Amino acid sequence: MVQPASRAQVAIGDTTVTYLPDGHGWVDPFAFFPSSAPDGWAAHAEFLNSDGRFPVSIGSFLIRTGERVLLVDLGLGPVEYAIPGAVAFRGGELVASLEAEGLAPCDVDTVVFTHLHHDHVGWVSDVSPAPAVPDGGVVTGLTFTGARHLVHEDEWRHWIARPGFPGPDATAVQAPLADRIEFAGDGDEVAPGVRVMATPGHTPGHLSLVVTDPAGHDERRLIVLGDVMHCQVQVVESHWTFRFDVDPDQGLATRERLLKELQRPHTLLAGGHFAGQVFGQVLPPEPRRAWAVLPGVR
Repeated sequence: MVQPASRAQVAIGDTTVTYLPDGHGWVDPFAFFPSSAPDGWAAHAEFLNSDGRFPVSIGSFLIRTGERVLLVDLGLGPVEYAIPGAVAFRGGELVASLEAEGLAPCDVDTVVFTHLHHDHVGWVSDVSPAPAVPDGGVVTGLTFTGARHLVHEDEWRHWIARPGFPGPDATAVQAPLADRIEFAGDGDEVAPGVRVMATPGHTPGHLSLVVTDPAGHDERRLIVLGDVMHCQVQVVESHWTFRFDVDPDQGLATRERLLKELQRPHTLLAGGHFAGQVFGQVLPPEPRRAWAVLPGVR
């Protein structure tokens, strides 16, 4: 039985990408993958616990390139809650995980959101409300006060009209970001060797990041997926859509396109919700496409 992922790091040249845990969830597979079936999960039983649930890791990716310090997504925040019959969530470790890397929130110069679902924006401010649970807190400011906060414009516009779960909370996320948010689109370089790749479907402005060696010495590239896939099982069962996909058909088309990219030589992936190990590779379909943990990850 795999467990939620712990801290891990890979290097692309002198650039490091580190997974920083914030928390995790235990998810009912049929509630969140409505197109899956019991016989389908039988082939992936190693992901299920004795209660038939699978773990999702929740955290952030720390990218350090030159003097730049970026965070990709901001986890759940310090909350714990359950949706009966569907999922139990727990968060709150991100700042401590960052401090274990020798960094404080003030050291982060850029935050990039793959999208604005609640489990990716929990540390935006000093209030992290859970869905349908009054937090009773008063927002006094952003957690990463000196950082640029970047998101795709389509993502921001979509959720402005639809605040609340499963998207961003209006008080704790949208209001404090309103005069700070900046937009990034497909192909934009947000730091040396770090470029945006538009991957819509799960949400309208969902994006992924492609990390390469700005010096050009390391021929590998790493794609930070965001929620193009929520579990390694989707490498094989790519037709399984997710409960909160805004456009499931577009999400499937994006996933298939990205899986082709991931099968190219020297291409690694980082799946923020993947259990066990978030870094890996997609093996060519001989005879069937498969996921492989990246060897030598520290």
